[in-house]
Amino acid sequence: MGSARTFIFNWLYARHNGGTMVLRLDDTDAGRNSDASVNSIFDGLRWLGLSWDEEYKQSERLALHRQLAEAIFAKGLAYRDFTPAHAGDNDQTNPQGAWLFNPGMRDLPRPESDRRAAAGEPFALRFRVPRGHNRLLRFVDSVYGEQTKLADEVEDFALLRSDGMPTYHLASCADDADLRISHIIRGQDHLSNTYKHLLIFEAAAQATGAQTPQFAHLPLLVAPDGAKLSKRRHGPVVSVTTYRDAGFLPEAFVNFLCLLGWSPKNDRDFLTLAELTSAFTLEGVNRANAVINFSDQDPFDPKAVWLNAEHIRALPVAQLSALLLPFLRQAGLDATPEKLLEVTPLIRERIQFLGDVNSAADFFFLAALPPYDYLELIPPKGDRELACRILTGARELLATTSFDHASLESVLRAAAGRLGLKAGPVFQPIRVAVCGRRNAPPLFETMAVLGREVCLQRIDAAVSGLVCQL
Repeated sequence: MGSARTFIFNWLYARHNGGTMVLRLDDTDAGRNSDASVNSIFDGLRWLGLSWDEEYKQSERLALHRQLAEAIFAKGLAYRDFTPAHAGDNDQTNPQGAWLFNPGMRDLPRPESDRRAAAGEPFALRFRVPRGHNRLLRFVDSVYGEQTKLADEVEDFALLRSDGMPTYHLASCADDADLRISHIIRGQDHLSNTYKHLLIFEAAAQATGAQTPQFAHLPLLVAPDGAKLSKRRHGPVVSVTTYRDAGFLPEAFVNFLCLLGWSPKNDRDFLTLAELTSAFTLEGVNRANAVINFSDQDPFDPKAVWLNAEHIRALPVAQLSALLLPFLRQAGLDATPEKLLEVTPLIRERIQFLGDVNSAADFFFLAALPPYDYLELIPPKGDRELACRILTGARELLATTSFDHASLESVLRAAAGRLGLKAGPVFQPIRVAVCGRRNAPPLFETMAVLGREVCLQRIDAAVSGLVCQL
């Protein structure tokens, strides 16, 4: 979800400002990338429905990365490190105890370095961070404002690993420079990396004339306990596809993620994609981390659920009906597009997820209702005899009356009057008989959609059930 929100904020910024949206897959770390993980990323992005203008894989641009590394090395801004790990009495650390560099490698004469490299000894290529001059690394973040750090506190970070593969720092900066990236919008956990990237961009400017992009770092998404969201720790609840499979609308999910760390000037919650695009600015991004509320019992944030229900209600009936159909068919219900188009207006206000259609509307598509408690047919303060009188009387009327909303309401309300009862207690046995439950869509519209034959069959079954228990 964190990656999805970062993508969405980049997309909104690009579209709001008429820019180009670049999707780049940082896949140079083979140990952390697999076909399954890559496919999951693209499945989630496609579901969001937000297109991009250019697409790149870092693994296909290795020559470019190495070319920049060589240019930096040629200018004396990097050195070969032949040590297998950060170890040894001579390693330098900062006051906090973090490793900074190995003097024996940093100060290794170039002829000796060339000789060992030519002999095939493996090495990592490290950036020679400027030291001893109290140099202050500085940038203005579009969210967190001015950021500074002494160069003396930055370790000599790797540009190339000992296997020749570029690190994240080198690959990202090389691609950013080559693709003329103007704005880098990413998670706040990358804020500390930016000082290293400033040094790479500075070196790249000397080598290629590349410009340093503008940085904007986004607040983290955290769990209710304050821990950073992680698939490893929190499981599928933080996956975009979990929301998709549960029946969230992509536009509702985008709306929800946008409100995690950003707010429009008018503090509205329900926003369409067009409204989000128009309103989005980096000035509206908050600095505080954003909490997603979930638990083992309720995996979805209540605001996300509310927004999804609101977006469902805002959809045109035909569009919503088409989205509901796959869920019914997946549940094994024999739903036709034509029938569902009639049903959808009756349940639209009653569902929070697309998948709720299976419980809200299943009885419309069943040949026979599943077993239910026939005592549900008995109205409040009534008995079985009254329930039977209501049902048999209703069946007689329904056999001949027109089966439209107005006619059904007229004859059944008149029947309640003749029985000397209020409409509610009379309608309950009929509703349970035709729907199999008390909680159901509006009665007359429901009966009109079900049709005369189905309603009469179900009322007959209800009467039979009540009699069998007498």
